[in-house]
Amino acid sequence: MNIDEIIDSIYKIPETSKENLKKYITETTYSKGHCLMEANKIIPFICFIKKGIVRAYASTSDNDITFWFGSEGETVVSMKSYVEDKPGYENIELLEECDLYVLKTEDLRTLFNEDIHIANWGRKFAERELVKTEELIISRQFKTALERYKDLMRDKSDLLKRVQLGHIASYLGITQVSLSRIRAEIK
Repeated sequence: MNIDEIIDSIYKIPETSKENLKKYITETTYSKGHCLMEANKIIPFICFIKKGIVRAYASTSDNDITFWFGSEGETVVSMKSYVEDKPGYENIELLEECDLYVLKTEDLRTLFNEDIHIANWGRKFAERELVKTEELIISRQFKTALERYKDLMRDKSDLLKRVQLGHIASYLGITQVSLSRIRAEIK
């Protein structure tokens, strides 16, 4: 996805505002396996995925727990760093080589103060991230692993072809053996 499509998907703003916002966005590429964001660090930027897949996970003493996947057109952000300038709790790992658009949080805050349209865009961005988080929490609390897998098949079927089964099992909160059973049951 190009940056214009990504910006518009969040909230349409006047062309002059969009062009001003784009002046602060850079494009970069990172290799598969790169850790884009680290837990317990303040992350001074947000990213938009042009191409590739990332995962957000938290580490325990025993393993990593994947709680989010992002792909083309999605935003990668440590909300705690973005909103409060405090260290986040998540690690973000690239599961493929990724082309990313990067925007420094400091630049975005400056733009919020200069342009009401960009400020409204930022509000819509934050609202959208809040809804995604709410949906994730509700799904984890009230849906079975089978239901969550079916949701993944419906909403992000491309992930199932591009992401290791171990990460998918972790995301669903089950073992790989249980994931294999679910997959066999659906076929």
